[in-house]
Amino acid sequence: MLTIRSLSKTYANGVRALDDVNLDIPNGMFGLLGPNGAGKSSLMRTLATLQEADSGSVDFNGLDVLREKDALRRQLGYLPQDFGVYPKVSAEDLLDHFAVLKGLTARKPRREVVDGLLRQVNLWDARKRKLGTFSGGMRQRFGIAQALIGNPKLVIVDEPTAGLDPEERNRFLNLLAEIGEQVVVILSTHIVEDVTDLCPRMAIMNKGQVLLTGEPAVAISALANQVWRKQVSKEALPEYEARLNVLSKRLIGGQPVINVFSAECPEPGFEQVAPDLEDVYFQRLRQHARAA
Repeated sequence: MLTIRSLSKTYANGVRALDDVNLDIPNGMFGLLGPNGAGKSSLMRTLATLQEADSGSVDFNGLDVLREKDALRRQLGYLPQDFGVYPKVSAEDLLDHFAVLKGLTARKPRREVVDGLLRQVNLWDARKRKLGTFSGGMRQRFGIAQALIGNPKLVIVDEPTAGLDPEERNRFLNLLAEIGEQVVVILSTHIVEDVTDLCPRMAIMNKGQVLLTGEPAVAISALANQVWRKQVSKEALPEYEARLNVLSKRLIGGQPVINVFSAECPEPGFEQVAPDLEDVYFQRLRQHARAA
């Protein structure tokens, strides 16, 4: 269990990246949703002991994360949003190097770990290839392989599926789901579908604050019978946005289709639709913006 209490962080430029964050994260996949600038990466870096918090506490199975950084790092696997590799080094050699840095100095056990991880992330056949020749999805799978060295109990992945094609995305998410059966895996993303498909629990963040935490299915059910959809003209769209609580809009056949949050039918022409996590996400963001 990862327990976060009253965690706050303000950068030198005055941006309050974390604003009294409180979260309880059990074993399994935990989704952290929010737009760019929500504070997700700041929270991830703080949990990964890469930056200091101004105040608050983080406990991981009895370990004081903010004060016992080295002890936490021995249990941590971290895949940051921007993960660089040495393009002229093979996957096998670089993963072996990372294993040495993680303390696996005995050659035979280290080789067993490296080989096992390469097979687990489906890179065995490409192990001799230089990393500069890898696709985006292959690089991400290599990234999770390095994060899994040493059997970490806490795995943090920050925007791991950005830029992946659908097949690579599904393969990567399936791998995360397998890992998450035994340990705490925090999936930080702005892609709602990733959380809907994988995470038994989640939180929505914006501007450093936690807006919602709980089970995706429960959050979705709270919007039952309150989401309405209608196709409108491009010319009329601004008027609808000014008058109604428009959650989202998308172009279908060249015309905007809007989802509106309302306890009753906003006007003739709207049809009631079953809500999904995207509706929950936008409803909380809109609510937060109005309250600011």
